[in-house]
Amino acid sequence: MAAASPIISLVAAGLLVVGILMANLGLATPMQGFQTYVAGGLLGGLFATVIALIGLFLTRGGKDPEGRMKALIGLMIALALPLAVLGPAMLVGGDLPPINDITTDLEDPPVFADPSLVPDYRNRDMSYPADFVPQVRSAYPDLTPLRLESTPEAAFERAVAAAESLGWQIAAKNAAAGALYARDETGIFRFVDDVVVRVRPDGEGAKIDVRSKSRDGQGDLGANATRIRALLAAIEG
Repeated sequence: MAAASPIISLVAAGLLVVGILMANLGLATPMQGFQTYVAGGLLGGLFATVIALIGLFLTRGGKDPEGRMKALIGLMIALALPLAVLGPAMLVGGDLPPINDITTDLEDPPVFADPSLVPDYRNRDMSYPADFVPQVRSAYPDLTPLRLESTPEAAFERAVAAAESLGWQIAAKNAAAGALYARDETGIFRFVDDVVVRVRPDGEGAKIDVRSKSRDGQGDLGANATRIRALLAAIEG
């Protein structure tokens, strides 16, 4: 048990790396890669911890100093695994609500295109969840429409250029309607998020609203809000 402890801990740690590689190399869906990552960090870490503790118990009293050292090493690795999974989540979005659809206009959220225009939206509920409204208002009070002193046409072109500069994939755009539909991916597991940008006249200027929605999962750790901020900042220049 003591000798096997560090090996089991390293195998569990390897699952973290495997999960990331699976998602990035297209060997699995982002969710499957993420689940492998979590399994290695949480379930693997728990199992490795139990094995390490058994190893420490069996080597108590100086019976096997070398085995006890291996068990201690295995325990240290095992205890670090859950932190590798939970630590970043707590640092990045520990106090954020578990929601995944964020917008700058909670009264009239931008609407995603019909699936005939963007097939990726087919068989998916693209409506805005009413219960998200108070949570977004509380967690992201800084997300408001961007108003520009320019024509709606010029504002739309700036929005398209900004989205392209951020590396987003443009799914469709309708300059006449002031609507831009795009997709973006998260950095580690390549989760796909859908974005709609809406440009409307605002007096003598233009108003830009953005909505970013995750395709998978329940919470987004603030990724959608960060994406919206990045776009608005890029448009402002």
